[in-house]
Amino acid sequence: MDLNPDWECVTDTVMGGVSKAHVETTAYNGRQASRLRGEVSLDNNGGFVQMAFDVAEGGGTLDASSFEGIQLDVWGNAEVYDLRLRTDQLEKPWHSYRADFMAKPEWHCIHIPFADIRPHRTAIPFDPARLRRIGVLAIGRAFHADIAISGVRLI
Repeated sequence: MDLNPDWECVTDTVMGGVSKAHVETTAYNGRQASRLRGEVSLDNNGGFVQMAFDVAEGGGTLDASSFEGIQLDVWGNAEVYDLRLRTDQLEKPWHSYRADFMAKPEWHCIHIPFADIRPHRTAIPFDPARLRRIGVLAIGRAFHADIAISGVRLI
């Protein structure tokens, strides 16, 4: 199932950090893509830049329980990024479900099974029937983020 993301940019400035980034939709290496570029800074207790989207209008949920996982068509800068999922069960902004992946400098397909998604700062198991938000983050260390995504699918 192809998703049609309306990506938005979120940085650690929401919690006092100083990382900077932007998301643009552009032609990139032969494909139409959304591209996150920025600088991740650990200053001021920061450390992330993110592109994310709600999977349903109005912040509602999508029942993804009949799918095995998520595929992303990605071009990156040979850095490790996080796939971040949220469900409607999570109450705090620091609660999430995560898996990391390497974004190679060529178009390639990343397949992340739901079985590989791990809870972060929550004891609530991931429930794909309650999927609310998908994000891709550059996080945890100071570096230049540059990642383009041309497709997102539930498979």
